[in-house]
Amino acid sequence: MANANADKKLIRITTVPMALRYLLPGQMKFMQQNGFEVIMISADGPELNDVIQNEQCRHIIVPMTRKITPLQDLKCLLQLIKIFRKERPDIVHTHTPKAGLLGMLAAKFAGIKVRIHTVAGMPLMVEKGAKLRLLKFVEKLTYSAANHVWPNSNSLYRYIVDNKFTAEKKLTIIAKGSTNGINCNRFSKAALDEHTILEIKNSIHYSTSCTYLLCIGRLVADKGIVELVHVFLLLQKKYPALKLILVGDYEEELDPLPAAVMQQIQTNENIVHVKWTQQVEYFMHLSNYFVFPSHREGFPNVLLQAGAMELPIICSRIAGNVDIVTDKQTGLIFETANEQQMEQQIEYAILNPAVMQNMAQTLAQIIKKDYQRENIWQNILATYKSLLHLNN
Repeated sequence: MANANADKKLIRITTVPMALRYLLPGQMKFMQQNGFEVIMISADGPELNDVIQNEQCRHIIVPMTRKITPLQDLKCLLQLIKIFRKERPDIVHTHTPKAGLLGMLAAKFAGIKVRIHTVAGMPLMVEKGAKLRLLKFVEKLTYSAANHVWPNSNSLYRYIVDNKFTAEKKLTIIAKGSTNGINCNRFSKAALDEHTILEIKNSIHYSTSCTYLLCIGRLVADKGIVELVHVFLLLQKKYPALKLILVGDYEEELDPLPAAVMQQIQTNENIVHVKWTQQVEYFMHLSNYFVFPSHREGFPNVLLQAGAMELPIICSRIAGNVDIVTDKQTGLIFETANEQQMEQQIEYAILNPAVMQNMAQTLAQIIKKDYQRENIWQNILATYKSLLHLNN
C-alpha cells in the first residue's frame, strides 16, 4: 500500500479511529498519493476497517483512551516512542487531546524534527476547578512538545494566545480554517438520490405540513442538547406542527444526559431520534432549520455541511461557530446555554423563512469558495513541504 516513490514518511495520530473516519476522511490517502508514505495510528475501534480500506494506508494500533488513565497513558507513550524510533518519520501530526499529548511527547523524546498538533476544540472550555487546571496544564504540555500548533479557526487561535498556552510564533491557521474542509460534491442538493430521499421521508414519517428543526451530533450535555430539548418543549406549545430531529448517539460514559431529557427524547412523539448515520445530507435536505447549541467546538464540519446544503443555521456563540456564521448575515447566533435567546432566535426563524433562506444562500456561496476540501488538503501539503524544505 505504501507509495514506492515516497522518500518522506508521515505519521498521523488520533486517539480513536472514529476521528480518522469522520474528521479526516480522504486526507491520508491524498498525502499518500502526493509524495508521502503515510502511517495512521489510533486505538482499535469499529471504524478501523473502513478507515484502512478508504485511506489505503498502513495503520498501527496503540490502545489510547479518551479518559484520564495514567498507567495506560504511560504504556501508550512508551509504545509510541518505540514506533517512532523504528519508523523514523519526517513528520508526526496529531489530532484530538490524548493523541496530541502522547504523540507530541513521544515524537519529541524520539527526536522527530517536525511535530505538528492540530487543535480542533478543547474540552477544557467547559470545565471548572481542579479539572480545568489539569486540562490547561495538559494543553500547555502538548504545545510545548510540539513545534507547530495548528488551531483550526481564528477563534481558537485567539483563545490559545489569550490564555498564553504557547508562543504565537508556533501557531498557524491552514487556509481560512477547518481541519479537512468539505466535500461540496457530496453536500449538494444535486447529488441526492431520489429513492433515498423517499426512504428517509418514510422512516421519519415526514409531512410537508410540519416544520423540522435538525440537530446533528453526539447526544451529550456538551452539545447543548439539554437546553435544546427544553426550548423545543416550550416552542411545541406555540407551534404544534414543530418537530425536532436529533441525529447522533448517546455517550453515557463520558457526558450523559439527565434522565428527564433522555425520557423526552425517547417518548415525545414530536422528537425524532435517529442513530448516527452516513446520510446526514438527506436529513439536512428535508429539514427547515439547523440548530447547533454546542458549548465548545473547534471548527465544526457539521456547520459547513449544513451551510453547503443551504439549510438555515441557528447556533451558539462559541469558537468555531462564529468563524463560520455571522449573526443576522449568514445565520442567527444565541449566547451559549441561554435558553431564552435560543427560543427567540428559533421563533424568529420560524416566522421569517424567506429571510433565513437568503442568509443560508449567502453562507453556501462562502463555503463553496473557501472550504472545498481539496483546497484545504493542498494547503496542508504545501505547508508540510515547506516545513521539510521541499521545493516541489
